Amino acid sequence: MKKLLLEFKEFALRGNVLDMAIGIIIGAAFGKIVTSLVNDVLMPPIGLLIGRVNFQDLYVNMSGRQYPSLEAARAAGAPTINYGAFINTVFDFIIAAIAVYLLVRVANHIKRQVVRDAEPTHKKCPYCISTISLEASRCPHCTSALDGRASTS
Repeated sequence: MKKLLLEFKEFALRGNVLDMAIGIIIGAAFGKIVTSLVNDVLMPPIGLLIGRVNFQDLYVNMSGRQYPSLEAARAAGAPTINYGAFINTVFDFIIAAIAVYLLVRVANHIKRQVVRDAEPTHKKCPYCISTISLEASRCPHCTSALDGRASTS
């Protein structure tokens, strides 16, 4: 049991696990922001444009009785299909997917730039060990002809 606890502690304190936990927390907070953006900022103007519709109130009542609102149907325990809430959730997903896409796109661009900058531009002369350009065919220090045996640094 003690060995199991020690292994778990080692696993939990690794950098990747902590990074993942931080990512989950930030992701949950980001999800709340996206939900608020959709429900409080985007959907009201869209609803206004298509005829003063509040998407949260769109539902199909399956009980056969009439209710003035979704809240009244819920209070009565009527079975409903809340397609307005589903539409809001789809918008949540689309906005979050676009944000993740843009984030990954920027991260990949930065990664490509770092890799491009990390490519060697110089090599060592195999004869005098001086640093010379990768394109050099003759060492400017010892004048040796280079036949491609130079190591990169």
